[in-house]
Amino acid sequence: RRTAFVEASRKMAGPVTASTLTRIAAFSPLLFWPGVVGEFMKYMPITLIATLSASMLYALVFVPVLGALIARPFKEPPRKKDGAYMALVGRAIRHPWIVLMLAVGSLIAVPVIYGKVGKGVEFFPNVEPEYGLLYVKARGNLSIHEKDQLVQLAEARILGWPGVKTVYTRVGAGGGAGNEGPADAIGVIQYEFVDWRERKNANEILNDLRAAMVGIPGVDIEVSVPAAGPPTGKAIQLRLSADDPAGLNDLAADLAGKIAAVPEVIDVSNGLPLPGIDWQLRVNRAEAARYGASPGAVGAVVQMVTSGLKLSDYRPAGSDDAVDIVLRLPPDQRNIAALDQLRIETPDGPVPISNFVTREPAATIGTLTRIDGARSITVQAGIAAGVQEQPVRDAVTTLVEAEFAARGLTAQGVRWTMAGEDEEQAEAGAFLAKAFVAALFLIFAVLLAQFNKFISVGLVLSAVVMSTIGVFLGLMIMGQPFGVVMTGIGVIALAGVVVNNNIVLIATYDDLRHHGMGKVDAILETCRERARPVVLTALTAIFGVLPIAFGLNLELLNHETTYGAPSTQWWISLSSSSSSS
Repeated sequence: RRTAFVEASRKMAGPVTASTLTRIAAFSPLLFWPGVVGEFMKYMPITLIATLSASMLYALVFVPVLGALIARPFKEPPRKKDGAYMALVGRAIRHPWIVLMLAVGSLIAVPVIYGKVGKGVEFFPNVEPEYGLLYVKARGNLSIHEKDQLVQLAEARILGWPGVKTVYTRVGAGGGAGNEGPADAIGVIQYEFVDWRERKNANEILNDLRAAMVGIPGVDIEVSVPAAGPPTGKAIQLRLSADDPAGLNDLAADLAGKIAAVPEVIDVSNGLPLPGIDWQLRVNRAEAARYGASPGAVGAVVQMVTSGLKLSDYRPAGSDDAVDIVLRLPPDQRNIAALDQLRIETPDGPVPISNFVTREPAATIGTLTRIDGARSITVQAGIAAGVQEQPVRDAVTTLVEAEFAARGLTAQGVRWTMAGEDEEQAEAGAFLAKAFVAALFLIFAVLLAQFNKFISVGLVLSAVVMSTIGVFLGLMIMGQPFGVVMTGIGVIALAGVVVNNNIVLIATYDDLRHHGMGKVDAILETCRERARPVVLTALTAIFGVLPIAFGLNLELLNHETTYGAPSTQWWISLSSSSSSS
């Protein structure tokens, strides 16, 4: 047994090392994934590289040692007559061009069929959420008590809602919505779902909530859940920019209205600042000089109606910070009408400021946004729950392209781009394409070092291309969309996985040819010897991910088995493509 394991180690050390290094080479480019998505996904390649390195050490060192200690003699049973598999291989060898045409035909036909009947493309998986957000939006000069009354109307409708466990409400400036919330939100209601096994699908709950929140007077309700994966804002984000901002606001409002008419588009925001009025006080300096008044004195008097006129400050004992002493009019006199009644002290006595000050309304400027030095406005919209997002995005993109072409906006210096999730998806797709090319190059280098023959390397790498047939078949069988991130990682992972069996086959074939066996005989003998190890290796990989593909979750600590748990939804598209390849 010692001799057997020494010989096995000598013979298979190269293929085992090459197989492991090809997997590590496939995942290594993912370590350099930039941006928010890279921060989100970087732990996966780190974990896989560590475990693969440990598995190679175990296979090359510990298995031979343990085998030499505890293995028992094995008498190979007499070889049986070749079965159906060898007959199939023999027939395929005799008709290589037919096999090649079938393979190439499948390579072209399967992706085309998926494009026709598949579930489309997604950025991150649609994972069942644990909580949701309900934004209460209203406009106007509302007090905190008025805002609270409006929010309570929405709160009363969601309390006790089937499938909702707890409700947490905040009212005030921005409603506590943060950077991701609407600018006109006066409150936000965060609701926590009950356990996913005790309620219906979250998408159905969201649709019911949207219908129930219609008709509350004075407010607009936006129902949403946090997106899976890195935060990217609403599903549709159209960023408009121009060096000359004239007309940009009107364009944003017009496009927002047209986007709202696209089917399955919800919660459209034109990105414009909230409407409001600022009162501008204009001082007639000539008239003010006749009374001996200065603009600075006028400003000091006006502060008594607004923020207050600072007289001094006071530092309480034991405090490091001073407290301002401010002079203001009584609360019932702090209004617009009081501005016309203010009087200013002059050498001739108190004089109404209305004698030389005029009050004019002006539109509130709001917030100005510049991106790369150009004024920008972002029109945002959501997509209805349970709908394929990519066709909706494509419809919006086509609409915007048509509007720009019809109006000649590009010639006028107006630019547009799809930001948010579209931008992150494009960047992730571009990086994964580069990572796939880099992985193939690293795998090529490892295989060339192992075989030192371009033909052998080419045969092994051909399996990477052919594995994409299984990717699309798996997605169609499981009814999964092509995930830019998850399926993309799965394709890169397959580049390292599918070559393993081929490395073993090619290494065995080269060894037989080195001992003088003919080409056809070497191929048949290789298939005969390695069929069982190849099938067993493939089955272990399939059985390892198959439970996840079907949403099976084993909670070992709680001794519980569940089906369709949210934790498995992350990996269904990745495992579906991997197990079918």
